[in-house]
Amino acid sequence: MASSGFEATRFEATKDFARNLDSQDPLASYRDRFHTPRGPNGDEWVYLTGHSLGLQPKSAREYVERELQLWQELAVEGHFHGPQPWVPYIELLNGPTARLVGALPSEVVVMNTLTVNLHCMMVSFYRPTGDRNKIVIESNAFPSDQYAVKSQIQFHGYDPAISLIELGPRLGETTIRTEDIESLIEREGHMIALMMLAGVNYYSGQFFDYPRITAAARAKGCVVGWDMAHGAGNVPLELHDSNCDFAVWCTYKYMNGGPGCVGGCFVHERHAREFDLPRFAGWWGHDKPTRFQMGPDFQPIFGAEGWQLGNPPVLAMAALRASLEIFDEVGMSTLRQKSVTLTAYLEFLLDQHPSRSFSIITPQDPQQRGAQLSLRLHRKGRAVCEALKEQGVICDWREPDILRVAPVPLYNSFTDAYAFVEKFIPIVEA
Repeated sequence: MASSGFEATRFEATKDFARNLDSQDPLASYRDRFHTPRGPNGDEWVYLTGHSLGLQPKSAREYVERELQLWQELAVEGHFHGPQPWVPYIELLNGPTARLVGALPSEVVVMNTLTVNLHCMMVSFYRPTGDRNKIVIESNAFPSDQYAVKSQIQFHGYDPAISLIELGPRLGETTIRTEDIESLIEREGHMIALMMLAGVNYYSGQFFDYPRITAAARAKGCVVGWDMAHGAGNVPLELHDSNCDFAVWCTYKYMNGGPGCVGGCFVHERHAREFDLPRFAGWWGHDKPTRFQMGPDFQPIFGAEGWQLGNPPVLAMAALRASLEIFDEVGMSTLRQKSVTLTAYLEFLLDQHPSRSFSIITPQDPQQRGAQLSLRLHRKGRAVCEALKEQGVICDWREPDILRVAPVPLYNSFTDAYAFVEKFIPIVEA
């Protein structure tokens, strides 16, 4: 695990100061472990979009080509023979994934994609009744989550207009207060079947106090699930200790698994032997010793693996394995220390330019955010994002007025933060 720490000092808004911080950065060398795209002039992009698609680890090609070679040489026999047979391949990812999200290896499984996993979990854990049928999400939850929960409500014969509770900020605020979530739970908990929030909201970048919210909801008898798509690989997670029932995430954002890479899922160990829970069944979730006997009756594997459906996509998992190796080497604690400093430095640089053209909607408290600042643009809108791209700075745009900037600690530098602000301010103020 890498060492951590920066000299305690006050920030300065100069390029030399940014370079000095980079010289102190114990993770600076990890930037070279990733491919950074280059523009037409050959210069590296200032890539601040790891919250949407992480950069490619240079070792990913080796991991994938190893499996391609095995496919070439052994074909179907690669499932059971070779350096790393494919049938148990998923077990190589369980340990690193569990360490990344704070879980037991038996509580995690790498499978499907994010929304498919969300549906698989809700089949088991959203069990509405006449008196308790509501689902709680954020009003600005990622659209896919909204589509999924509304469709589950409708599938069970309820009306989303009645059974969906959408949490929003107070008037004039941009994030949701924890005490407001607790008040809702206290007031309506007896009617809530499922709390289904994002651990880190994709739009605002708010990192919710998920253990506190989980405790409040479970005390009222609610089932609790978390969408950690913007949390896994970004912020420190302790899913087991939080006592939530389940969590889902994708692996192509902060986890650098590649476009459309296989998703991840957590199921708390208290459900590991609840084999009578309703679930979608597929043969890869069947008891391993008897899976290939092809029996007609489904016998789930103990733990999260029992929710698997079909054969795992080994080529995608190989690319993810390359990234997980880096996370295991560095450790989330070290990553988090740099992330807090790097995001704070970006915020500091932006604060040197008081403006009516933009404002930061992400919480100022480092404990309530990860590696992301969401900037609300009060004029020009998407044109700012496009102008930055023309100058080799890659951010992303979310309608109607949000520019999202993600300084990822594994491969972004303090100089990147300085370069972004140096180009952003003239564009937004012009």
